[in-house]
Amino acid sequence: MAYRALIPVKTLSEAKSRLAPYLTQTQRATLVLDMLRHVIDVLHGSKSLETISVVSPDPNVLQQVQVWGVHALLEKAQGHNPALTVAAQQELASGATALLTLSADLPLLRTYDIQQMIEQSRHYEVVLAPSYEGTGTNALLVRPPLAVPYVFGPGSLQRYQAEIQQRFLSSTLYISPGTRFDVDTIEDVNIFRRSEIATA
Repeated sequence: MAYRALIPVKTLSEAKSRLAPYLTQTQRATLVLDMLRHVIDVLHGSKSLETISVVSPDPNVLQQVQVWGVHALLEKAQGHNPALTVAAQQELASGATALLTLSADLPLLRTYDIQQMIEQSRHYEVVLAPSYEGTGTNALLVRPPLAVPYVFGPGSLQRYQAEIQQRFLSSTLYISPGTRFDVDTIEDVNIFRRSEIATA
């Protein structure tokens, strides 16, 4: 099974705009890159992944991830889900048989989470990792790629489950602190920074 990982990243100037009252644009960009680096390091720790790719419209992001040993895919469609679809089509065409798509802002993610999702995918065609509030989706592992369409966004978990049901696919949920916790508020940022200190 050829497992690959795909991480979408917005333009740094637009990322984490909800934190604008608390952080400058430069601070937000640094935060995004710090969290992205963490997720990439975690993925590198998994021996089951053939490749790791980042899809973004931002040339600065793409330049940086290549330094980190990751494939850089220029976003070729406007919008989060269309861009992911094009990137997944590329992965499928180049031999991927299973694709893990996950958020770039998962500061508590561990390699154990990746391995557990991969292990579950050996028994289920779709593995979903819900967000903390239980309505969003922070990670999606599908075999083959694009067996379900990308429907990320608010309330995406229910939409994914509907798409899975319509296609008669087997699925399961993977729930852990590493995949549930993402960064949207200043309180989340503080938790992330404390976790950085604790693991330094």
